Amino acid sequence: MIFPKLLRDKFRKLVIYSDIELDADRLLGFILVFGLFLAVTFSLYFYLLFKWSFLIVLISSLVALELIFFYWIILRADRKAKIIENYLPDALLLMSSNLKSGLTTDKALLLSARPDFGPLEKEIKLVSRELMTGKELPKALSNLTLRVKSESLNKTINLINSGIKSGGQLVELLEQSARNLRGQDFIKKKIEANVLMYVIFIFAAVGVGAPTLFALSSFLVEIISQNLAKIEIPEAVGMAIPIKISQVAISLDFVIKYAVVSLTVTAILGSLILGLISKGEEKQGIKIIPFLVALALTIFFLIRFVVSSVFLGLVSF
Repeated sequence: MIFPKLLRDKFRKLVIYSDIELDADRLLGFILVFGLFLAVTFSLYFYLLFKWSFLIVLISSLVALELIFFYWIILRADRKAKIIENYLPDALLLMSSNLKSGLTTDKALLLSARPDFGPLEKEIKLVSRELMTGKELPKALSNLTLRVKSESLNKTINLINSGIKSGGQLVELLEQSARNLRGQDFIKKKIEANVLMYVIFIFAAVGVGAPTLFALSSFLVEIISQNLAKIEIPEAVGMAIPIKISQVAISLDFVIKYAVVSLTVTAILGSLILGLISKGEEKQGIKIIPFLVALALTIFFLIRFVVSSVFLGLVSF
């Protein structure tokens, strides 16, 4: 395997976190080979149609595709962790109720697994199975944290294990942990509501404001270029006044390409900022990158088309 050991170890953990039932090394090799095949296809396409550099397109597209594959797995793992965090308080309270009714720990845990808990149901059954095979509860719960990438779950499990080792009542520990988790969830939702205005402002600036300004700027360059090219000053007049009128050196094609690149980069960075502000992690904004890029470019070309169609004939000499 051409990947370094550290990267392979991290990838194996991601595969476990994301519930992908495939061998991690084979999946990593498939991602590399499939990404290389797509990169070569893209490079040939752009080279034959647009005469772009084959090597530059190959390297950039390969890196982009590999990042897309990796981020898809990361987002899948985060989605699993998010679902488990949402249903964890209910599962803890349900297990506490089962213990109060006189069931053993393994039975109470097994009966707290509900189909509507999603991936948490599978994890609870795995922990219950380990308890039935003779493993101690703290060890079985610690193994759960190795399969779920969640800081909240890790803290909750560590708190429960510490309470068990110190002789605390399991029922009280479960109920207190559930109350703490619900309190944390309420605070998160309150924070998200407070930063909503910032999210709306950034989204409007990146998706609407910037494309509008670029569209009007490119239209202005087009008008100036066309009108200056039509102005003819007699030589005698030109010598009498200290003014020299020449053609605009920047072409319209360059301005449009610059606007497209700038809008794309701005949309990508804006998406990461939105993810950081709204969810606390930049990677949460990756999933809105395609939508924000498409929105910005669509508005840019749409406004250029409308303004050119309406005003081009009016402002031309």
